[in-house]
Amino acid sequence: MPIIEVNHLTKEYQLGHITSLKQTALNMLRRLTFQPVQERERFKALNDVSFSIDQGEVVGIIGHNGAGKSTLLKHLANISKPTKGNVIVRGSVAPLIEVGAGVNPELTGRENIFLNGAILGIPKKIIQQKLDEIIDFSELEQFIDTPVKRFSSGMTVKLGFSIATSMEADILIVDEVLAVGDLAFQRKCFDRMEELIKRQGRTVLLVSHNIRQVERMCSRVMLLSHGKVLQDGESHSTCDRFYQISNQAIHDQKNKNSSKRIISSGEVQTIEVEVLDLQNKTTDSIIEGGSLRIKVRFTLNQSLTNPEFHIGTHTTDFVYLTGESSAVLGQNHEYSMGTHEIEQIIPFYPLVPGTYGIRVAIIDQRGRVVFHGESLKYFNVEAKTKDAPLQDELRLVAVPVQWTL
Repeated sequence: MPIIEVNHLTKEYQLGHITSLKQTALNMLRRLTFQPVQERERFKALNDVSFSIDQGEVVGIIGHNGAGKSTLLKHLANISKPTKGNVIVRGSVAPLIEVGAGVNPELTGRENIFLNGAILGIPKKIIQQKLDEIIDFSELEQFIDTPVKRFSSGMTVKLGFSIATSMEADILIVDEVLAVGDLAFQRKCFDRMEELIKRQGRTVLLVSHNIRQVERMCSRVMLLSHGKVLQDGESHSTCDRFYQISNQAIHDQKNKNSSKRIISSGEVQTIEVEVLDLQNKTTDSIIEGGSLRIKVRFTLNQSLTNPEFHIGTHTTDFVYLTGESSAVLGQNHEYSMGTHEIEQIIPFYPLVPGTYGIRVAIIDQRGRVVFHGESLKYFNVEAKTKDAPLQDELRLVAVPVQWTL
């Protein structure tokens, strides 16, 4: 029997907007005369969602902002009530939905530990046995008898995560809180989650925008889109579909100025970036392992003497991948007022299939940044074969290798 059952779950919210006095009066008149009243627009955060989860399953829930992920978790944790359908949960739930969820700011950290344990139905004697473990993991021993309202947001999440993962609940629900605190504490969070999953066999629902993390930790992933389950199945194929949707959305928006991040001192009037193919034609994609040829055309309002050019590539979340400087050439050039072109060629671009951005920086001979721009152009790296995944979660760089078996 499944530990969680969700049957035709629908959650609607009324989109708030101010009604004019005239509209209010008309609605009142319609009610008095038994006529239909003009209803406010309703938004379906969840739309006829159905699935079941067996005991011991580790399920990831992914999707873009507004897809319905957090709304779904709040129904599973019995924080929200459905508009239609029902949710059946057979077992105790330890929810870690958001910063400070389940933590009373007026109580001390120690008192919150006992409060959360009592809510989960855990005897006081058992909580006392786990008290030192929870305090030690949270790294808050010095502040444990201080009211939580004086904690920073990071300290509050540390306490909440420590409580939720230490209590013997049947189901653990975690929503975007693993990346809390410093890097050392994040590592502790990952290790604790893997212990719960692999050694204790706990049922875990994990929501995160870190898709690589979800794919690594979960055996099953659900992809939500606009309140519906778009795909529910094996983690790799579901995450791969999410990457495809994300990359397509980025590709569709690549020419919009809103996606660009530019800092300019004013000397550069305009700048255009193109990717060229072997026939010297503009392209939006290259083949994995192929050459990347970038042409930059810029217009100056005034002359520049011996400027240094940086051209690089980055991921869609601005992780810098490549970045080379023209300074290595050791050449002096004078760029007069007007339009100029420069090119950079990477004979072998080593990144795996996906969507990447191009950044450009121009620095004058005194070291002053004249122009710096990110996401000036997006391009795709396409797989060599049709069956290859669009984004490989096990690597970032594609290198030529030789095998001997």
